[in-house]
Amino acid sequence: MSSKKDQAHSSEKPVKKKKKFVRNKRIKVGKWNKSLISSDVNQIWTELHRIVSSHPLVRASKRAGFLVEEGKYNVYTDMTQELFVALLSKERFQHYLDTEMSDAEIEAEISQIELTNLLTAQLRKRHPESYRLARRVSTLIQTSKTFKRFDNIGNEEVHRRLADRVYGLASWKQEKTTRSQQEMEQRVKSVSFQNRDTRMVGCTGDAQIVISNVELEKLIVRVFKAVDSPVNVRSLRGLVMGRLPIMDIYLVPITAPSNKNEDFTYDLDPADLRENPEEATLRKEAEREASGFVENFLGSLKSSVRGKAKQYNRMLSILWHCYLSSDGGTQLEVADKLGVSDSLVSDYRKRIEANLQELSFGGVNEARQFEKVLKLHVQEIIAIEKEEEIVA
Repeated sequence: MSSKKDQAHSSEKPVKKKKKFVRNKRIKVGKWNKSLISSDVNQIWTELHRIVSSHPLVRASKRAGFLVEEGKYNVYTDMTQELFVALLSKERFQHYLDTEMSDAEIEAEISQIELTNLLTAQLRKRHPESYRLARRVSTLIQTSKTFKRFDNIGNEEVHRRLADRVYGLASWKQEKTTRSQQEMEQRVKSVSFQNRDTRMVGCTGDAQIVISNVELEKLIVRVFKAVDSPVNVRSLRGLVMGRLPIMDIYLVPITAPSNKNEDFTYDLDPADLRENPEEATLRKEAEREASGFVENFLGSLKSSVRGKAKQYNRMLSILWHCYLSSDGGTQLEVADKLGVSDSLVSDYRKRIEANLQELSFGGVNEARQFEKVLKLHVQEIIAIEKEEEIVA
């Protein structure tokens, strides 16, 4: 009896420890009041950087490539600096002290309101059409009777983030089979690409419709029928917007106007990097000279092996793998690939380098043209040699 009690007692100890660990778990909150009262700017910036780095919307936007890194710092540092300036300009730090908000309340407001508003404003500015259409797709899915949720348990609505909620056609059964993301992306390709609606809308008339709500709902229905599966909102946005001609153009002026009241004019004329007639003529002459260099170089290589075809072809193979090919490998790997000894490869390389040193170019451009033409010549010779071996 005592041994059984001991066993039961020992089996209950890990469970008690686990419960105690869960009760003692705490969410990290910065010491905002202490930092604000002492005007510790470095500590405030550090706490803001922690919030930005751990914010789920910021991390998701970075993974999706929606955030652009500016300057020499990473995207988290840039976003932290923007958040710090925004809070300072709106005098939010002083407001937190005046209203005697707790550390947890300050942390929640910065994370859930200020940072979220700043991030959505950045996304709206840099990707206006993608942001607007993603919002429209989410709204239609939730409001239209054509669609329904598929992740509810019974009649109870499961609390999930909007992006993770699963929707499908209202006419489908609740037990509808779900397909993989890869299969859905393949099946959605059968949906025709939507034409762009170029009508202008908005208060200032500077935004195109792209697609009306009626047509957008029809497109969502076609996507659902093509994938034949319930889809979460995040994936559905990508599938639907992949069938739309979206243009997100973020224009950046070369120079800013010196006075805001003046009309904007360029302070400089951007350089035309296209080739002019003189440069085209010089390039063609350099190519012709490079071709002559190549013929002389290959002739000297052939003379170094006394015109023997087998040794000459072997030397060209070594030239290709050791000098011209981007994935040629080491000298030992080249010797193993060609079925010759390492010492033979080394001897042929010395001959090739000796002939290369005898060449003299008038400039870097001529040397580049020589390399380009030589690469084409050697590649053609090796290809012809392989064809002859196959025929033989």
